[in-house]
Amino acid sequence: MTTQLSLLPLLLVVSFNAQALGMNVIYGGDDRADYYQISNSAVRKRADATVALMRAATLRVSGETTYITTNPFGQSFGLCASEPFYNQETAAYCSGFLIAPDTVVTAGHCVRNEASCNNTRFVFGFAMPNSQNVPRTVPSAMVFSCKQLVHSVSYAQGEDFAVVRLDRPVTHVAPLSFRTQGSVSVGEDLMVIGYPLGLPVKIAGGAQVREVRNEHMVANLDTYGGNSGSAVFNSVTGAVEGVLVRGEMDWDIENGCRISKRCSNNGCRGEDITLIERVLPYLNN
Repeated sequence: MTTQLSLLPLLLVVSFNAQALGMNVIYGGDDRADYYQISNSAVRKRADATVALMRAATLRVSGETTYITTNPFGQSFGLCASEPFYNQETAAYCSGFLIAPDTVVTAGHCVRNEASCNNTRFVFGFAMPNSQNVPRTVPSAMVFSCKQLVHSVSYAQGEDFAVVRLDRPVTHVAPLSFRTQGSVSVGEDLMVIGYPLGLPVKIAGGAQVREVRNEHMVANLDTYGGNSGSAVFNSVTGAVEGVLVRGEMDWDIENGCRISKRCSNNGCRGEDITLIERVLPYLNN
């Protein structure tokens, strides 16, 4: 599948790799919702345990407050004005989630080595509190650094995940629960929570497992670049089933601007999720 990125405006400051830039697709209806739109307390807790990966240079710490350098979403990505969240701001380059008090899981291509890990800040609470106020600050207590890259692996068609130990335990949110036995099945309902294209956290349900392979599953999740590293949940049990890592590779172009590619629920290639059982051997008991 060919891409048309060369025909589009360059990004301003937010930087994603080529793989992430291509992962932009809506299956069926657009199920993405902002944090303030979610009333279910269990889903909110899952979003609270989701973490935005940001470059250290985009943050400025001033005592108890950390300031975030953001960029206008619609303008930066050359989007059509009709695109959802057009007037919001972007800052994250990948997503991750808290799986133990001092441990985060993300995609391997998001944190490939110790240098990358040391240059990353793990920011909780990057979310829209309402429809108007774009988050540009978080409490400094919600910003964490990398203490150790426990493991990172990234294969173009296989498993892709990283396990990071943080500089201190996270105390303001509880780690996520995850599947420890059995396996996910085709047709099970899924939800994804992360930072598509660096936006404040988005929650998207309404998806199902299409296929289960040895290292990953394929599903019709509404995900974008920046969702890499997102936790993918079983909608019934609430347990993490895997790590979002790859997906459909094209935007569509309309009147010289980008619009999200639309696929039927059973169309296009689907989105790839590394199975959580591939991660388990690298977690503390």
